[in-house]
Amino acid sequence: MGDSLTKEQKELTEEEKVHKKFAIDLFNHTWDLMEKKDRTKEDDDEMIHSAHASRHHWGQIGTPTHFERGEWQISRVYAILNRPDPAIYHATRCLEICKENHIGDWDIAFAYEALARAYNVAGKKTKAKKYLDLGKEAGEKIAKKEDKDYFLSELEKIAI
Repeated sequence: MGDSLTKEQKELTEEEKVHKKFAIDLFNHTWDLMEKKDRTKEDDDEMIHSAHASRHHWGQIGTPTHFERGEWQISRVYAILNRPDPAIYHATRCLEICKENHIGDWDIAFAYEALARAYNVAGKKTKAKKYLDLGKEAGEKIAKKEDKDYFLSELEKIAI
């Protein structure tokens, strides 16, 4: 019976607790840096490193949902920094993880948003529009109204 427990249900070891703490703290720190006005070059570097570090720590103890959200955040960081190749790579990984693990709702919608944003940064407007449309379609299926409204407002920020 104990073998049927998920990672989320099992008591975490001390090492796992440390990974979880770092994963959460670094994700939040990255988010703060993403929203920071007048970021310096050093802030940009720190934002990249903290996003990757958060994803690394989730990789040690997380679930596929944690993995794809980490990939989404890394893609967003690179899109913010106008670095399309890594933005596309990590957005693609986000979508792959969602599809491989049947993760839907807001997560799949944001995977499409990440690809639309990344391709837009790359100047690939046709692909950006494709993923924007897929994002809108997925966004309409988001169950919670406030999540749907937030997602659609984020999608509107992508000017193709």
